[in-house]
Amino acid sequence: MAKKILVFKHMPSQNPGIFRELAEARDIEFYEIDLHAGDQIPDIENFDALWVMGGSMNVWQEREYPWLIDEKRTIRHAVEELRMPFFGICLGHQLLADALGGKVDKANDHEIGVFDVMPTAAGINHPLLSNLPVVMQWVNVHLVEVTRAPEQAIILAESRACKNHIMQIGRHAYSCEFHPEVCTYTVDEWMKIPGIPEVLEELIGTDGLQHFKRSIADNLPAHNAAATQLFDNWISLVF
Repeated sequence: MAKKILVFKHMPSQNPGIFRELAEARDIEFYEIDLHAGDQIPDIENFDALWVMGGSMNVWQEREYPWLIDEKRTIRHAVEELRMPFFGICLGHQLLADALGGKVDKANDHEIGVFDVMPTAAGINHPLLSNLPVVMQWVNVHLVEVTRAPEQAIILAESRACKNHIMQIGRHAYSCEFHPEVCTYTVDEWMKIPGIPEVLEELIGTDGLQHFKRSIADNLPAHNAAATQLFDNWISLVF
């Protein structure tokens, strides 16, 4: 029987991307809901795993996005009580940390573009990073980061600017700050988010934004190969 993964989205453009086709090829079904669009959280016990994607909102904006309260409660229930396999990306990484007692705040040094991510001492021989380059180049778009990990967390990878790029909680929950889901249409979808092109231009300049797009396109084959390996490693660990 196919495994079923419940996916929390926070906007249409922040979706599983390349993982959609990777999942289908591995007889895994993604069931995607958009919390910001008003979709209700189903009974998570009917699923084999939970994924939480990115978004332009922040974990502390519960007044503006009240559904964040139920989302964090569900993440906590899934990870701590059900021991459900979990994977979080960017905002999903931050929500995991916040839901389990960590702290998320504005980054001192934002990362927008393709950045080197290296394993920590705990991550060097970790099976999640098996058969991946020692220095991995991943797409990043984050102005916020996990500034204090939950007490039980193990940090598996870091960059020069961000000390928590991959996090493990227990045996089945993993998350990353970068965006492994990026595929051929991802950046174009990001640029359709109201205000995002202007914010990025303000932060990195018009030339910087063009370089951002080119560097992602140039790196995409290697990026997708690494995402495929990461996905297979995660599956081997949790199923």
